[in-house]
Amino acid sequence: ISASISDPSYVNSGEMWLLPKGITLEGYRRIFQSKEILIGYRNTIFYTVLGTLINLAVTLPCAYALSRTDLIGRNIIMGLFVFTMFFDGGLIPTYLLVRDLGMINTIWAMVLPNAASMWNIIVTMTFFRVNIPQGLEEAAEIDGASDIRIFFQIIIPLSAPIIAVMALFYGVGHWNQFFGALIYLQDRALWPLQLFLREILIQQKMMTELMQQRGVVEALQEHARIADSIKYAIMIVSSAPLLIIYPFLQRFFVKGIMIGSLKE
Repeated sequence: ISASISDPSYVNSGEMWLLPKGITLEGYRRIFQSKEILIGYRNTIFYTVLGTLINLAVTLPCAYALSRTDLIGRNIIMGLFVFTMFFDGGLIPTYLLVRDLGMINTIWAMVLPNAASMWNIIVTMTFFRVNIPQGLEEAAEIDGASDIRIFFQIIIPLSAPIIAVMALFYGVGHWNQFFGALIYLQDRALWPLQLFLREILIQQKMMTELMQQRGVVEALQEHARIADSIKYAIMIVSSAPLLIIYPFLQRFFVKGIMIGSLKE
């Protein structure tokens, strides 16, 4: 934060250590001159919310089913799922699949191909096994509750910590995602924030290299200074929302991840 609002000459020389020095908002001004930044923010928020909801809708029921010892074929299903953690089809087969499903240049290319993470399913499954007493489920079954009713009315209300952890994990992944958009999206109106910020950074770098080739010393120094300022500002613009949200989820995060992944 201090580097993003400090004069880059102080930052590069090491004079600015913790507190800002030579305060300037040039980097932020250059970034927000682009009207597409707001489009990127809107798209990224949409992808993050929709994608996280899809992730939770897939991960939670799947993890709960795998946590049940009475699931027929549980070990076989688990083996098939774990196989995907070590062997992946690769970029080209994945692209061909997304293309054949008609998702190229659509919002679904950003949220469906990564609908679930097997690692997150394992963490959630462990949480259910450790923290939800089996006797509670058996009592509900005796009272006539179906599996679906048990899941929604008993399991979900008792699972706030792991739900918060999974929402944070998946949300951060969606917020920072740019490679999928780079591969699947051509329409700039669908671009997430990360692609616009990447484009600004590349443009600044190319302009600096062009000036260097032409030997425009004074302009080169000024442009390099602005490019450094933009670089630090981009870090803050891209991460600020997550930094704001995290404190509200921290207590759930710490509790959920410790119980869900370390205890047996």
